[in-house]
Amino acid sequence: MPVPRLALLALASTALASCASTPPPVGTAADIRVAEFNQLPKPATDASALVHPGDKIQISVLGFEDLSRELLVGPTGEFQFPLIGLIQAAGRNPFDIAQQIEAELAGDYVVNPVVTVDILEQSGRLYTVGGQVEKPGRYDLVGPMTLLEAVATSGGTTETANLADVVILRTIDGQRYVGAYNLGAIQRGNYEDPEIFVGDIIQVGDSPALRRIKRIATLSPLITTPIILIERLLR
Repeated sequence: MPVPRLALLALASTALASCASTPPPVGTAADIRVAEFNQLPKPATDASALVHPGDKIQISVLGFEDLSRELLVGPTGEFQFPLIGLIQAAGRNPFDIAQQIEAELAGDYVVNPVVTVDILEQSGRLYTVGGQVEKPGRYDLVGPMTLLEAVATSGGTTETANLADVVILRTIDGQRYVGAYNLGAIQRGNYEDPEIFVGDIIQVGDSPALRRIKRIATLSPLITTPIILIERLLR
């Protein structure tokens, strides 16, 4: 069976259990199928380990302080280095860059150079949080982060959020994956809090029932008799 072009839907194994509020059905579109694994695939290469335009890096050449320096990677992904010229750094890991510098310094300039490259500050490592959170938007991914931490960074969920209707969208090698999660179940330790990666989109769903109740509650100062709400269950 060919893999659908649009997406694979990766469901957390107990994501929809243990919550009184049932989220909308998932994976019902004709070009989506439920994947046979219990967590989202991870990117083959962690983008946080690679150099990107705008990053601040430190280059150290052992025994040559005049060559060692901190510098910014330019918007085209390049930086200028003494005796060598332009070096393309974007999308490469620090070790590969260090090896290139060693190779180009060797012989004419430095005997047996030893070079290390470290990323001091990163830019462009973004993930997105939307839906029923207090501060939706794009955030920098600084170090390892989980779903609960990402939601907390965005101010936490709103009063009308549906904790059982949370999804992570992730694209790997042109393939879109969607993972469905239950924040309440994660908080209770029912399953692992998933890790967030650069480029992930987190969407927290809305609880229509809570929104209706909240809207009616705003009218309560004008009402002189009790309000009894009956929520009809759909079967």
